[in-house]
Amino acid sequence: MSMQCQRVTLPFAEPMSQQQRSPTRKKTHAFTNYRQRERERVTVRSKPQKGSLTVASSGSPSLSRRKPSNSSAPSSSTEPGRVVGRVTVPRRASEPEFPFWQQNWFIALLFGMAMGFFCLALFLIFGLDLDTGYAASASTSEGVEVTYGTVLKLMHEKTKFRLHSHDVPYGSGSGQQSVTGFPNVDDANSYWIVRPELETAAKQGDSIPSGTIIRLQHMKTRKWLHSHLHASPITGNQEVSCFGGESESDTGDHWRVMIEGSGKTWKQDQRVRIQHVDTGVYLHSHDKKYTRIAGGQQEVCAVREKRADNVWLAAEGVYLPVAETK
Repeated sequence: MSMQCQRVTLPFAEPMSQQQRSPTRKKTHAFTNYRQRERERVTVRSKPQKGSLTVASSGSPSLSRRKPSNSSAPSSSTEPGRVVGRVTVPRRASEPEFPFWQQNWFIALLFGMAMGFFCLALFLIFGLDLDTGYAASASTSEGVEVTYGTVLKLMHEKTKFRLHSHDVPYGSGSGQQSVTGFPNVDDANSYWIVRPELETAAKQGDSIPSGTIIRLQHMKTRKWLHSHLHASPITGNQEVSCFGGESESDTGDHWRVMIEGSGKTWKQDQRVRIQHVDTGVYLHSHDKKYTRIAGGQQEVCAVREKRADNVWLAAEGVYLPVAETK
């Protein structure tokens, strides 16, 4: 059996044209030409003025400031802004001034006035007597005289405790109002008023020479510093108490001020001894303290000998000035 072979000719497709082959490339080429024309149209070709801004022609515009040349003519100061291409840069308005109450000189003036009023207030507070209206000498410097009517605290020289009393009676001895030494400076029960002895012509404001007999009145309870032949609670020395009142006083309330040293009149911070007139003993204290009713306070008593423990000083207080003699 014989087989016959036939030649089959397959038709070849004609080559595609450039337009049929890549329609997308044609569109991309057209878009690229369009963008190129747009960049050329937007680019500013004119010479920039002084202080102008140049707009770059790239896809993302950037701004760059050119240094102005000295030869360019200065722009008018009255024009509202500079126009470069399509960008307008307005001039910055001048900064407004602060109101006068925010100025440094005004704040300094207010501060100075405030300091002046503060100093005036301090002068009025410490320069006037709170009780009688007299000009008081509240200074702690040595040399201020103690006069009748002065309200002061007596400080025990050795222990620095203040002569103190309160409305608490002794549990032994006379049972009168107790007298102690108090450690704190700011206690109101440690103030005493300096009064003259009974039946004397001395008056408020008179100075007190060494050897003068005085009375000490407790300011809070109005009783008098007193002593008598009773034993003190701790050591058994002579008892010192507070007794009487405004209209009740006797010679058991008399004490003689004896200045240690060369001074002639009693002055603040001057070392003195205070002697009981009726019995001849000296006002005394020591470091022996109470443990129950007056815990922490030390005993005040009287002894016959002159010791280092019976020296006292006029400390804090309101000191009346010396009265003028007519």
